[in-house]
Amino acid sequence: MIRRRLITLTIIVLLIGIPAGYLVISAGQSRRSGQDKEAEAAAQGLREDWPSGMQRRIFELPVPGNATGVQYYETNNWKASRMYLKFRTTSAGLDRFLSGVGTGRAALETGKVSIGERDTRITGWFFGPGVDWAGTTHRNKAPRPTQDITVNMTDPAAPVVYVVSAATP
Repeated sequence: MIRRRLITLTIIVLLIGIPAGYLVISAGQSRRSGQDKEAEAAAQGLREDWPSGMQRRIFELPVPGNATGVQYYETNNWKASRMYLKFRTTSAGLDRFLSGVGTGRAALETGKVSIGERDTRITGWFFGPGVDWAGTTHRNKAPRPTQDITVNMTDPAAPVVYVVSAATP
C-alpha cells in the first residue's frame, strides 16, 4: 500500500513539477529578452556595441571582423529606417568593408563628407577641418538601403569609418 502511494506521488510530482519548472525557466528567459529589447528601443544616441547580425544584413553593413570601437544607433519611422555606424579598422579592413557594401576605395572622394547635417546632429559626429576626409554615397535600387560613407583617412593604416545606411520600406 505504501509502495503504491509512493509511486502515485512520484508520478504526480513528475507530471506537474517538470512542466511547472519549464514554465518558470521560460518566463525568466522571455522577461530578460523583453528587457534587452526595451533597453535597445529606449537608447538615445550611439551604443558601444556591435549591431546584431540581422541589423547588419538589413542595412547591408559588413563590419570587418577586426573592427574596434564599434558604435551604432538605429532609428525607425514610417518614412525610413536608418542605421548609424562608426568603427575603426585597418586599411585592408576598409577595403573589405567597401567591397562588401558594393563599392571600392576608388569611389571615395578626397575632402568629401557625405553624411548630412541632420545625421550629424542625431549622432553628435563632427566633421571639421584639419582632418583628411573621404566620402561616397553608395545607392542601391529600392528597397535596398543607400549608404553614406565618410572615412577619416588621417591615419591611413587605421581609418575611422562613419556610415549612415537608410532603407525606405
